[in-house]
Amino acid sequence: MQIEEQLREQAPQVLSALVRRYGDFDACEDAVQEALLAASLQWPGDGVPDNPRGWLITVASRRRIEVLRTEAARQRREEAIAAAPEPEPASSVDDSLTLLMLCCHPSLSPQSQVALTLRAVGGLTTSEIARAFLVPEATIGQRISRAKAKLRGARFALPPASEQSERLAAVLHVLYLIFNEGYTASSGSSLHRVELSAEAIRLTRQLHSALPHEGEVAGLLALMLLTDARRPARTTADGALVPLPEQDRTRWDAQAISEGTELIASTLQSAPVGPYQLQAAIAAVHDEAKRAEDTDWREILMLYELLESTAPGPMVTLNRIVAVAMVHGPAAGLALLDDADPALKDHHRLAAVRAHLLELSGDRPAARSAYQLAARLTQSVPERRYLQTRADAL
Repeated sequence: MQIEEQLREQAPQVLSALVRRYGDFDACEDAVQEALLAASLQWPGDGVPDNPRGWLITVASRRRIEVLRTEAARQRREEAIAAAPEPEPASSVDDSLTLLMLCCHPSLSPQSQVALTLRAVGGLTTSEIARAFLVPEATIGQRISRAKAKLRGARFALPPASEQSERLAAVLHVLYLIFNEGYTASSGSSLHRVELSAEAIRLTRQLHSALPHEGEVAGLLALMLLTDARRPARTTADGALVPLPEQDRTRWDAQAISEGTELIASTLQSAPVGPYQLQAAIAAVHDEAKRAEDTDWREILMLYELLESTAPGPMVTLNRIVAVAMVHGPAAGLALLDDADPALKDHHRLAAVRAHLLELSGDRPAARSAYQLAARLTQSVPERRYLQTRADAL
């Protein structure tokens, strides 16, 4: 495991240990960031210590104590902390899940809950979170700073059962975004960041075990399984992107597809329908098709229409337009693109969809220009290479 991956994996556990001990989320998060920075500078030369988590906890704790030493009013607390043994993560409760619930505290706005959790639990950078929200990086930075300030004094523990439902929507959205960043990285040289998608699936499994009758938790888990099942076929040996219609479906994870399909089928029969269940149902239609040409696009269009009425959003609308084009022809889809959400104006996905539909309609020069625009807009190297390849082929 590379050092960067180790640090990303350890960060939530180290932060959890410090918050449990010192109780100040804001200062503890700063201390952990300094410890991570120290590790990124020292470990490449000195080697990764035998106990990476213990090393990070020790360094972060020392930094936190240094801050406490400047606070005269808290001198007694500092002495008690200095005499206590080094903190270790609790074994009875998953600290990442506890930290997830803390970051989704009711005192925070939904936007701040998501942004803070993606930073503290998912390990995403501020710029990556900004791209996920389609907002400026400065906006996300302000949300994170305000959220950390509001959590000062909050108790590090799972919320009581009476409060879990009000945090669930934010928690699910956080896990959804973490998974998406892992499945299709918004920037960088690799299409996948498997550690993020795997962590999102792990935490969602825990939520499903704790809340087995929550239809949207089951729906999100099914969506992740059905989507992640295609990952082995999404890239070539050299990391190049392979679009869904061209993938070798024999390489898809049949076990994950079976588990996800069974989960969503049973959930749709027993729980109120929600957005994650509808997205899982769409993923199941794709996964059940033996060949791309066997895909039931009419059913997918119907599901997207339901999804848009339940949880409207720019990406949902864009995907519905693709389904319209696959059912009624590319001209029908192109006619709808002009009314797409303005938030997508500079997003590469809009240009890529336009390019694809123009290519299907036979307008090769316009399709080539749109592919080139999409390639310039994306910050993902594999996506850029794929889009440029499509442009060059035209």
